Amino acid sequence: MTDDERFSLIHGFMALRIPGFGDPNLVWPADVVPGAGYVPGIPRLGVPSLRETDASLGVTNPFGVRKDDTATALPAGLALGATFDPEMARRGGYLVASEARARNFNVLLGGGMNLTRDPRNGRNFEYISEDPLLSGLMGGAAIRGTQEAGVIGTAKHFALNSNETNRHTWDATIGEAALRESDLLAFQIAIETGKPGSIMCAYNLVNGAKACGNDFLLNRVLKQDWRYKGWVMSDWGAVSSADFAAKGLDQQSGDQLDKQVWFGAPLKAKLADGSFDHARLSDMVRRILRSMKAVGVTEWTAQKPVDMAGHAATALEIARRGIVLLKNDGVLPLAASARSIAVIGEKAQIGVLSGGGSSQGLPPKGWAASDPIGGAGQMGSWRIARWFAGAPTDAIAAAAPGAKVEFDPGLYPQAAAAAAARADVAIVFVNKYEVEGSDSPDLALPRGQDAIIAAVAKANPNTIVVLQTGNPVAMPWRDQVKAIVAAWYPGQEGAQAIADVLTGKVNPSGRLPITFPQSVEQLPRTTIPSFGTPENTPVSVAMTEGADVGYRWFARKGLAPMYAFGHGLSYTHFAYSGLSVSGGKTLSVKLTVRNAGPRAGADVPQLYLQTIDGVVEPRLLGFERVELAPGESRTISLAVDPRLLAKYDTATSRWQIKGGRYGVTLARSATDPVLTGSVTMTPRRFAR
Repeated sequence: MTDDERFSLIHGFMALRIPGFGDPNLVWPADVVPGAGYVPGIPRLGVPSLRETDASLGVTNPFGVRKDDTATALPAGLALGATFDPEMARRGGYLVASEARARNFNVLLGGGMNLTRDPRNGRNFEYISEDPLLSGLMGGAAIRGTQEAGVIGTAKHFALNSNETNRHTWDATIGEAALRESDLLAFQIAIETGKPGSIMCAYNLVNGAKACGNDFLLNRVLKQDWRYKGWVMSDWGAVSSADFAAKGLDQQSGDQLDKQVWFGAPLKAKLADGSFDHARLSDMVRRILRSMKAVGVTEWTAQKPVDMAGHAATALEIARRGIVLLKNDGVLPLAASARSIAVIGEKAQIGVLSGGGSSQGLPPKGWAASDPIGGAGQMGSWRIARWFAGAPTDAIAAAAPGAKVEFDPGLYPQAAAAAAARADVAIVFVNKYEVEGSDSPDLALPRGQDAIIAAVAKANPNTIVVLQTGNPVAMPWRDQVKAIVAAWYPGQEGAQAIADVLTGKVNPSGRLPITFPQSVEQLPRTTIPSFGTPENTPVSVAMTEGADVGYRWFARKGLAPMYAFGHGLSYTHFAYSGLSVSGGKTLSVKLTVRNAGPRAGADVPQLYLQTIDGVVEPRLLGFERVELAPGESRTISLAVDPRLLAKYDTATSRWQIKGGRYGVTLARSATDPVLTGSVTMTPRRFAR
């Protein structure tokens, strides 16, 4: 391979003609598929081009560049996380990759798995959870499914991309041990279980260095300590120096979005004057070629036709399993005796809300509505609230054929209350749009929706609230309503999934992957640093919570959340018994789960570390989703990843399990223990 050929593989362009970025008259190679990115191949050596698509929640079609090209739109990442079901994640990854491959894309830019450190982050809906074990296992399973379809999977954004505010200049400062025990552990578990061909670094800085030029993250942790074999690609517009190559970055993506094609002429000049090592150039290329070969994109054969109906069924199943029943004072499932139902809320008569940005999908039934919100900054033009076709009103009417369904748009409290007063049951759909590039300043519902709920609840004692949000929200009306359902952004089949849960066709089994706080006063940062300042204002943010993200922070500080991590109700109830705890090189447990209620359903027993020698050390140690018929029992075993019992010792670069008494709980959520146990662990050090 010549050096010119090597350099051709280490940078690529965004395959969209965006005004102001790049040469609009540039002639593209014949095999370009318009989308997120393109890296030319080397035909003389049989090396195919890399054709990349955004695909966090389905194959995207930004700005409709591929005429009439639609794809399955999955529920939000938090909805997937709420399933606590790695097999569903694997199926989702395979689904998206199959549709990507059908369009001749061979790299999937999905794999979003940053921990949700701040419930106001505009991009949380793409991610999985606040916990490293849950995010790591689910993210790794999705990547594994992607690569089973012969498409290169990605894990992103490495690392600490916890807010969208000033994301290019946000410097997250945190100690090494805390970082390794939280966000990095999530990525480490995902890499071990999913073996992604590529890692995408983040826009933000970490401890003073840009994530895409961060020697500690890329060279030390990823490639040296974890022995990662794939390649590191930049996020689009995240490179600001040719020196990033020496710091561990292997490929500059979307190069026309940067000030220069840094991995072109500037890096060639460094190679010529000896300030850049030729062996490192070969290493960059070898990593790319290795992943192409390992995943199989160099030997693609004919693909089976894509089963779009089957994919829609999978989208429906993820949505059903991801819906979380937060509260139920006996009003759900909807009784067959309800003769009239008022459905209230913006656009509930036409569709379900989706999140925005580079993950925005265009499903086969299209968008029912688009609301161009706009705003300042580079991502302002992406800020368009969109509803997927499929009306909740229609789905509820079909699921409850004996009831009359009346719709009110929820514009005015008095009108909404009048509609509610005429009905046996009132269902209020509330929306909070989240989008890449923007954070929410607080947890409040916008557009006066709290007042609508309060008025409806006063007019009708059987009021149900359905949340279509990408984050937790404040609920000043919580005690006034009978039921609360977290539907997240439920994807293209969301209306059907919501109706199925409300009417009892499906027994809800989702569990919260993120803590719902009482208010922002309970968060590590009560306001978002630098929020409201001009885009790209430099800001240094101390991650004072360290490894105590989400429920760990609440437990450490003795705070009671509104709804805890792992919380979720069912239309049946489950009993736990026979907890046995054993030690050794790690901790393991056995327990029996029994469906003690009248309906078939699924439970998610959760094992937590509570204390070490009496000191609070809250951590999720294991979980398993279990489906049981009424009266059915099952015994399950959980073996704990020893890193979850350990602290990272920076002096020796080793994980260390402290000798002592470890107290554990088998729980329904992070704050709802059922059975307790303990075991003495012997001291142990290990590298990975």
